[in-house]
This record gives sequence, C-alpha cells and structure tokens, in this order.
Amino acid sequence: MTIRLENVGIAVQDLDATIAFFTDLGLTVLGRDTVQGDWADTAVGLDGNHARIALLQTPDGHGRLELFEYNHPEAIPTAPTQPHAAEDLTGEGA
Repeated sequence: MTIRLENVGIAVQDLDATIAFFTDLGLTVLGRDTVQGDWADTAVGLDGNHARIALLQTPDGHGRLELFEYNHPEAIPTAPTQPHAAEDLTGEGA
C-alpha cells in the first residue's frame, strides 16, 4: 500500500502559529491570502465565511498543505479525531 501526501486541507485556530510549526518541520510557504465573497461561500458551502489561508509545500516538492483560519463565522471547537490513511486506488504506486 502506498501512502502519500498530495493535498491536505486543515482548519486551524491560529494560522501564524501553525505555519511556524510546519516551517520548523521543513515545509515552505508558497503563499498566503484572505478569502471571502461569493466564490468562498460556494466553495465552503457557508454564506458569509471569511478566512485567512496559507499554502505550504513539503520538502520533497510533491505534497501540499492548505491551512485555513476562519474569522467568520466563529469556529466551534471540537475534539481532535484520529487520522487515517487512504489507500492508493490509482494503481500507479508511488
């Protein structure tokens, strides 16, 4: 079974602290922005959302990590969940 990181999105409470954590692990920031408006409402499925975002790249250049800090509406804290790995269903391997 091949496991690889291609593109993962994570909602975070503190974008700056999370970027610092992942850059300390060797990821690099590709860009940062703020999103809101009709496109963001449609993409997220929540009217009136406003988020700060960042895109990071893994050291090998193959994986990307999208981080979102929602400013509106206020996030509802939840307990962390256990991560799980998805199998490579493409048949191409690594």
